[in-house]
Amino acid sequence: MKVLFAGGGTAGHINPALAVAGFLRAKEPDVRILYIGARGGMEERLVPAAGFDFQGITVSGFQRRISWKNVKRNAAAAVHVFTASREARRLIRSFEPDLCIGTGGYVAGPVIREAIKLGIPSLIHEQNAFPGVTNKMLSKNADRTLLAVPDAQKYLSPSARCVITGNPVRREVLHAGRDEARKKLALDERPLILSFGGSLGARKINEAAADLLAESAKNGRFQHIHGYGKWGKWFPGLLREKGVNLSEHRELDVREYIDNMPDCLAAADLVICRAGAITLSELQAQGKASILIPSPNVAENHQYRNAMSLVNRGAAEIIEEKDLTGHRLCEKVAGLFARPEKLRELGENARKMAIVDANERIYRVIREVLDERR
Repeated sequence: MKVLFAGGGTAGHINPALAVAGFLRAKEPDVRILYIGARGGMEERLVPAAGFDFQGITVSGFQRRISWKNVKRNAAAAVHVFTASREARRLIRSFEPDLCIGTGGYVAGPVIREAIKLGIPSLIHEQNAFPGVTNKMLSKNADRTLLAVPDAQKYLSPSARCVITGNPVRREVLHAGRDEARKKLALDERPLILSFGGSLGARKINEAAADLLAESAKNGRFQHIHGYGKWGKWFPGLLREKGVNLSEHRELDVREYIDNMPDCLAAADLVICRAGAITLSELQAQGKASILIPSPNVAENHQYRNAMSLVNRGAAEIIEEKDLTGHRLCEKVAGLFARPEKLRELGENARKMAIVDANERIYRVIREVLDERR
């Protein structure tokens, strides 16, 4: 069997594809896999590092804000619509896949569109509660549209053949246990707060977290792990300005990047973070209470919709970034820990939403579609 994947632009599009590709390889060792991504995109580095063949095409997205610079970018993007389709068709014909899978991002558009034109069975996977433009377009003609959450279906064409599969979740997250993780992290019996704004960091989250850490330093009530991200190297200095000497507070673990996230997540009593699709799937898999702060700087405000899919089910609290302050965050945290039953309820409701067998579900759909086409 030969399977072609297409997706990119962000880790949220790339990692699900890599997870499914890895699962396919484990189930069918003879499978041949090709990944088509954007030249210069992060997939160009991540895919070969994961052990899969990669081919790049030149493609770019349209800018929605009006400016002279964006007019020029959009002119280039319009040209790439045609050249990317030609490149995609050439690669598809050369590889002759039995099945194509798109996981979103601009690059998936021309690849899956050409695969459908060539009559090749095609699936798309949508990670968010609000589908992206590319997947909305492709869902009308794809053999199946795989959804992480049921909420997404109402935004798609009635002709879309939708299947709820969830987002693939890392095995390390699925299998991490709270007690073992807390031992690894040398934690005591006090509650643990975990906060982060992604690998690059988020200024507003960092500023609010600084106030929360300063308060914890004064009263010693919580243990706290905070990741400030690549663009937050100023954060330790801000803590010093607030009178926090980290060397005097072993219960406060502040770092640029959290590279042992499965253990930190398993050990946490409360998580404060963005509302990216994969992050939310991991929170659900671990059954964690959370305060979600959606990024307003994403297409169609989809992180807000992701967050509300949990909030509406009593599985998370939300603070929109426009309303976020250190004082508001401290109040919200204190209020939750003052009501242990509420924390438990949030975590239990998050776990009820979890789909922990996404890879198996997606594999079943792959076999089903191939059997139909035969």
